[in-house]
Amino acid sequence: MKIALTNEALQWFKHEMEVEPGDTIRFYARYGGSSPFHEGFSLGMTREEPIAIGAEAVIDGVTYYIDEKDLWFFNDHNLHVDVDASLDELQYKYRT
Repeated sequence: MKIALTNEALQWFKHEMEVEPGDTIRFYARYGGSSPFHEGFSLGMTREEPIAIGAEAVIDGVTYYIDEKDLWFFNDHNLHVDVDASLDELQYKYRT
């Protein structure tokens, strides 16, 4: 599984979360909402130190990752993170 972030997403993290080299951002399965694969679950994101990385992308010194225990959520798809310009919020896409 791979994690990809667009330049717009990277800028969003810099401006909204003030990420700096050495920071770690976790994408995780959370209860509530919906996703293309699991009704009642959606994708969340937080600044958190990793315990057991299942997938990661290190860009400009920032580690964006998914914990091993959350890999089930993605159904063998890759995570593509972009920004919805009209809402100025992150947009998640799941690609094979």
